[in-house]
Amino acid sequence: MKNFLLIILVFSIHPLFAQGLKQKIENAYRSFESDPQMKYASSSLSVLNAETAAVIFSENGNTGLASASTLKTITSATAYHILGKDFTWETTLGYSGSISANGTLNGDLIITGGGDPSLGSERYDQSRSELILKKWADALTRAGVKNISGQIIADDRLFGTETMPGGWTWQDMGNYYGAGPSSLTWRENQFDMHFRPGRVGEPAELLRTDPEMSYLKIINEVKTGAPGTGDMVYAFSAPFSTVIYLRGTYGVDLKKAISASVPDPAFDLAYRFQNKLKQLDIQVEKGVLTSRLLTANRLPLLPQSKIISVHTSPPLYEIVYWFNQKSINLFGEHLIKTIAWKEGKEITISQGTKLVKDFWKNKISIDPAAMNVYDGSGLSPANRVTSLAMAKVLQSLKKEDWFESYFNSFPQNNNMKMKSGTISDVIAYTGYHTSASGTPLVFSFIINNYNGSSSGIRQKMFRVLNTLK
Repeated sequence: MKNFLLIILVFSIHPLFAQGLKQKIENAYRSFESDPQMKYASSSLSVLNAETAAVIFSENGNTGLASASTLKTITSATAYHILGKDFTWETTLGYSGSISANGTLNGDLIITGGGDPSLGSERYDQSRSELILKKWADALTRAGVKNISGQIIADDRLFGTETMPGGWTWQDMGNYYGAGPSSLTWRENQFDMHFRPGRVGEPAELLRTDPEMSYLKIINEVKTGAPGTGDMVYAFSAPFSTVIYLRGTYGVDLKKAISASVPDPAFDLAYRFQNKLKQLDIQVEKGVLTSRLLTANRLPLLPQSKIISVHTSPPLYEIVYWFNQKSINLFGEHLIKTIAWKEGKEITISQGTKLVKDFWKNKISIDPAAMNVYDGSGLSPANRVTSLAMAKVLQSLKKEDWFESYFNSFPQNNNMKMKSGTISDVIAYTGYHTSASGTPLVFSFIINNYNGSSSGIRQKMFRVLNTLK
């Protein structure tokens, strides 16, 4: 009888707690909506019980809003499901032709890309650029190659020539966060620029790039900004271009490198490898080229007759960790294209995003129109996702055997495990939290078109989210 009464008591308290939590959230949300910064804005908040999927609170939950980088949580969850936690990519080094007795490779050296987003990245010990270049140079030495009569060809055909998702802006795509995917992505497709400021309003001198980018023409129009204005430098370039314009301001008191995207990462990789071989006195007689350039000039690419080195990427869960922790847009577009590839579809970003929407429709009956997405990273301001759809996706993952590694990829914000998202006039948060009473929660909070300072509106969003603690 006592046990029976205890069960009755527990189940009678739970609805009361849920009602109390809902009221707390609602009161905080109403106050938030009435704030002057939200006068012309749109907002949406959905909070679910992470175990039962019961909706505790949802306001405008079915309104599609630009979600910024919180979209990464859906992309990475889809990749876990379709590709698997331990999925890896491979990059091969091989050659066409043959090696003569005197050590001359009578043919071309070919680097074939398999879509690895981490190739040359400094985030992973096994993928560091110098380590990879040395490994490939050692493989050539072991094969007895002392001279290459042909060229180094970077074979970047797998992902095609589409490197920019729909909706990405001209202001974004030349900068490090707007680097597009290549099947031969290299060093996260970015390079650093070092400036020396002058007097306020006068030019800021571009001292050097790291690494050197002598094959690019960089036109510097950057001015020196006032103290405290920081980094307002923007790089403008198109995919595969050899010209980059730098505009904006570099704060007079700023002491940091500015990063830009590499327009043709496959070419850059071949160029770096040629330089590495020069250091070892291995000459490449005909220079470097990419399969894209061969195709553009209607020239054939001979297949690798022999593979001499295979590089395997870190597993998917390690890619997703940095994807969500540091919001690396490039990784999202790699995941989207890889999903299309592995599902046997055309390897385009639009096909990849369609597969994402179809997957969640079949998995948990989410209307594809609730995830009107154009990329895998959330950088496109054209994306529209509902907070209820996002919360439902996150809630559905709790039962997966890989959930812990997925959960660990979420950063800590406001002492909560949640992914942030920010683009122009958009701020969003989505994630998991356990309330003080022990109730596991999942939430998605999105605002668009707020006015005033972003720091001010963030703190007001945190006050609403603090009701979940």
